[in-house]
Amino acid sequence: MKPYVWEPRSRFRNRVADLERLEDWWEDPTRDAMALVGRRRVGKSWLLRRFADGKPSVILVADTLLLTQQMRRFAKTLERSLGMRPALISVADLLQTLYTIGRDQKLLAVIDEFPFLLPEGKAKNGVLTEIQAVMEEHRDRSQTKLVLCGSLIGQMEGLLQADQPLHGRLQRFDVWPLEFAESKAMTDPADSPQQRIVRSAIAGGMARYLSELGHGPIREAVCQHVLNRRGTLFNDPRAVLEQELRSPSTYFSLLKALTKPTSAGKLAEQLQIGSSTLAPYLAKLREARLISSTRPVGATESSRANLHRVTDGFIRFWFQFVLDNQEDLQEGLAPDDLWDALIEPHLAEFVAPAFEDLCRRYARRAHGALAPTVGGWWGPALNAQRRARTRISEEVDVVGARHKQLQIAGECKWTSAPMPKSVLDDLRDFKIPALEQAGGLRPPAEGPRILLFSRSGFSDALTTAAAADTRIELIGLDALVAELDRESA
Repeated sequence: MKPYVWEPRSRFRNRVADLERLEDWWEDPTRDAMALVGRRRVGKSWLLRRFADGKPSVILVADTLLLTQQMRRFAKTLERSLGMRPALISVADLLQTLYTIGRDQKLLAVIDEFPFLLPEGKAKNGVLTEIQAVMEEHRDRSQTKLVLCGSLIGQMEGLLQADQPLHGRLQRFDVWPLEFAESKAMTDPADSPQQRIVRSAIAGGMARYLSELGHGPIREAVCQHVLNRRGTLFNDPRAVLEQELRSPSTYFSLLKALTKPTSAGKLAEQLQIGSSTLAPYLAKLREARLISSTRPVGATESSRANLHRVTDGFIRFWFQFVLDNQEDLQEGLAPDDLWDALIEPHLAEFVAPAFEDLCRRYARRAHGALAPTVGGWWGPALNAQRRARTRISEEVDVVGARHKQLQIAGECKWTSAPMPKSVLDDLRDFKIPALEQAGGLRPPAEGPRILLFSRSGFSDALTTAAAADTRIELIGLDALVAELDRESA
């Protein structure tokens, strides 16, 4: 078989560690198949084609057509390798054929969107049992290295469960969104640190969205690809989510509500859905890697202080700014006018949570030995302040802990003005004491290390205070981005 040639190879960026992991599996004598799991638009297909480039490979892409139609299409594709058209009736026949091709030479066989080949209900287990039998009989006599790939994360994870026929025969490999440092290869090299953070907040780490929004002025890219009714991303989240989620109207309402961190109680009240009814929807969104659920650092597992939020930057942007305005855009509202009227005034507020995530990542990288656990904290204000109703609740953006000791406390400000000294004063006088009052963490006698992150620098008074205290670290955008970029070094 001739080596597979992938023409867009020169356009592929990053994924260095993922490719190394795949190459290790390719060279390993194991006959276990690879189960590659990742969200739609994360870049799985391009990753697999880049990996296949130069190797004897067969790449088959399943879809939602009837199985008989797909088997005919696959048989036609495989005819080029076999010299004859195989009779493919079932998925088990397909795998047996792929293993047969690899009897005399090493072969990479990829079945993309594999879950589309499986029936629903009880019949699925029967098909998987047939596949198991084929693997047991043929894989050890074949040089075929099989990859089963899918975007339906719940179904792919189901293949790996202990009670499933393929358990123990698949190696799991997760493809995650690109981190901030990794995404640099897909964005405009002329971007300043601030522009990179804004672009990252909007595009997220999904390869498809970065490829469309990664270059040129951010306003222009969003107006052209997202707000233009003919743009490539105008309806993309709707199309993707409707493929993956049943009852999309309920999920859409949830995702819109979760563009900002929200508790389950407030979410149920806002949407007028009972908490017991809401729970499985949230679980499904977590399973699909669309939302995350976090609790304050130091809180127990039984804590009811969990907050839920959309984690993908572009999905959050689309639900916050695009979904409700699509009808107006279709009826003639200019994308530039929507940006100027409804997006630009709220852009700093939108970017702030993504900035806080990057600041927490900085804390993990720069001070991981001091504080292995990093997150945020929120809870009641000091009792005296609450009684006086001067402060009701408190929030600390960056909290680092080792065991039950508070090692790091930090604040993040994505504002156009320099951070004032009052931020430090509030943190020391009210927020850290409130955190300690909550009982989960205790600071050391000398107090925690304080990290202050600011988009626009620091006031003279704050700079003077930090210069007099070695426990205070002031981090501007240049230092933040430089540290994060070391992850890709």
